[in-house]
Amino acid sequence: MSNSLLCTIGRMAYDEALAGRIRDLIGPDPELTEKKMFGGLAFLIRGHMAISASGQGGVLVHVDPGRTGELIATTAATVAVMQGREMDGWLRVSADNLATDADLSPWVEIGIGHARSLPPKKTAGNRGRLNRSPRGLVPRPLARERR
Repeated sequence: MSNSLLCTIGRMAYDEALAGRIRDLIGPDPELTEKKMFGGLAFLIRGHMAISASGQGGVLVHVDPGRTGELIATTAATVAVMQGREMDGWLRVSADNLATDADLSPWVEIGIGHARSLPPKKTAGNRGRLNRSPRGLVPRPLARERR
């Protein structure tokens, strides 16, 4: 990993300078959120991960699964392996292949473009079917039952 500042998440670390470069390339975006996940810092659009400064170094990019083969064949990306399984639609690009913003920018654009192509995820308040109460977890009424 480069000599840039590292942030530690648990026992994993991600390259904070790389995360800053990703943030700068995305620019101001009201649909952008950042979240620590997969041992790195993920950049999400409408709740979908687009790209992450990976705790394994380099970036993890979420791409259209139909483009995985093309991108593997024409770039230095590799298919991401999570828990021993190759993940179609998830690519890793090593830090060595991201030396300049010109190297990084296409990956940011691909990840952001794919995330924008997906329907927005529900907010945390709308997820799940249980509410907390003093008596423990209770089922939340369906929207049509609340009327």
